[in-house]
Amino acid sequence: MPLVRIDLNAGKSEAYRKSVGDVVYEAMLSTINVPVNDRFQIITEHPSAGLMIDPGYLGIARSPDCLIIQVTLSTGRTVDQKKAFYKAIADGLHARLQIRREDVFISLIEVHKEDWSFGNGEAQYVT
Repeated sequence: MPLVRIDLNAGKSEAYRKSVGDVVYEAMLSTINVPVNDRFQIITEHPSAGLMIDPGYLGIARSPDCLIIQVTLSTGRTVDQKKAFYKAIADGLHARLQIRREDVFISLIEVHKEDWSFGNGEAQYVT
């Protein structure tokens, strides 16, 4: 059910972008109970002036390679699940692509089951 939007600076390879998406999907499976094959991702590249990310907010030193991951998902995850999710993504991106953990910005948007339609003009999660 999550819809993932990943925003990053232009110039990354297709393999890089796919790996970022893979890490996020794997983290969803392992930490927040997302069903297998529930993968809906939008990966968008921006020119350098297209992402305005503060390089030092909250004392975190971000580089120009900082990326933003926004996940819309149904409500119901615990704080511990969310923390595990954030860590799995930051650690996974660092291990697989050498992305600095400081450069992984994640935002969750929680919605209700009736806020989804996966096609056919129906609310599949509404019983």
